[in-house]
Amino acid sequence: MRRALALRALPLIALAWLLGSCEKVSIPEGPGLSEEEIVAGLKEALKVGTDTTVRYLNRVDGYYGDALIRILLPEEAWKLKTAIEALPGGPQLIQDVILKMNRAAEEAAAEAKPIFWNAITALTIQDGMRILKGDSIAATTYLRTQTQDSLYVRYKPKIQAAMEEVGAQQAWESLVDLYNGLPTTLTPLENRDLAAHVTQKALYGLFLKVGEHEVKIRRDARYRVTELLQKVFAHATG
Repeated sequence: MRRALALRALPLIALAWLLGSCEKVSIPEGPGLSEEEIVAGLKEALKVGTDTTVRYLNRVDGYYGDALIRILLPEEAWKLKTAIEALPGGPQLIQDVILKMNRAAEEAAAEAKPIFWNAITALTIQDGMRILKGDSIAATTYLRTQTQDSLYVRYKPKIQAAMEEVGAQQAWESLVDLYNGLPTTLTPLENRDLAAHVTQKALYGLFLKVGEHEVKIRRDARYRVTELLQKVFAHATG
């Protein structure tokens, strides 16, 4: 239970660490700006940010090509990794599994869009005002709290199927069998299901990228790609 809670907290912890030095960003009501317009601007920012993130991740090397969110083997598999890499051809076997895990996450990324849009549409004026008083990733934090569980439920079977399709699950099971059969292996590895690990890491990367894009929209006019974003965020400070 503690491990599950810790894994679910990873996106928020990582975002807070990455952006913790950022000052709070507020969007004061300027001339002609109503609460409704400001909230509409926040919704627009989240739609642009999530759409951009989904397109970024749902492509070849969306995860694998980004060192910040590349999905690696579970921490508990470090003994397996060390032992296999010491064998002839072992490093390539490890890299093959890692590549295929990331390909599965890239394929599943499109599942996020409808869930994100439902949560964004449901954002109220009260939610918006709380977000305005928050930090530079307050909208992303709101989105995470509203969608994390739904995304996990929708992602996991998709990632499981994708892992089998690209051969990640089969490659992992071969590694486990190889490791367990080594004469130096004292404690066999029992975990043959990588889907939960890949799903957690995929969601970590997803929210990290949404948060990064939110900060860009708030701080940099070049990322305000619609008229509404330009109007609402023209008075942003940070």
